[in-house]
Amino acid sequence: MEEAFSKGEKAVGGARPYDYVMMFKILILQRYYNISDDKMEFAIQDRLSFMRFLGLTLSDKVPDAKTIWLFKENLTQKNLAEKLFELFLSELQKKRLLMNERKMVDASFVEVPIQRNSREENKQIKEGKTPDEWKKNPHKLSQKDTDAR
Repeated sequence: MEEAFSKGEKAVGGARPYDYVMMFKILILQRYYNISDDKMEFAIQDRLSFMRFLGLTLSDKVPDAKTIWLFKENLTQKNLAEKLFELFLSELQKKRLLMNERKMVDASFVEVPIQRNSREENKQIKEGKTPDEWKKNPHKLSQKDTDAR
């Protein structure tokens, strides 16, 4: 793994590179919380829980958005990104820990006319029965929610 991130010759100047394990942890947080590179830089500085997870203290330098992007780009070019996440997930499964990625679901609200139940219908519903009139009309039955309270 380390050889995938070494640049061959050591540079004469410049800042020390960030630990690649910490950078991968940043990618884990990004994927779990669905955070962009720019917002990730802010979130690391803002949340003590993120800093603790990454092994950073308040006085440590935080990777900026460009550094995070460059790390991801480097992994992608070397076809390591998905392999690392597969390895990470397999380790979680071995330890019987689950990690679910969040999913966005598109939903829309549809306005419908208000339908009131009669007192007799409400009484039957509370008894766990379905009113006979609803059974005769399957369209009306499909519009009623007998589990709602």
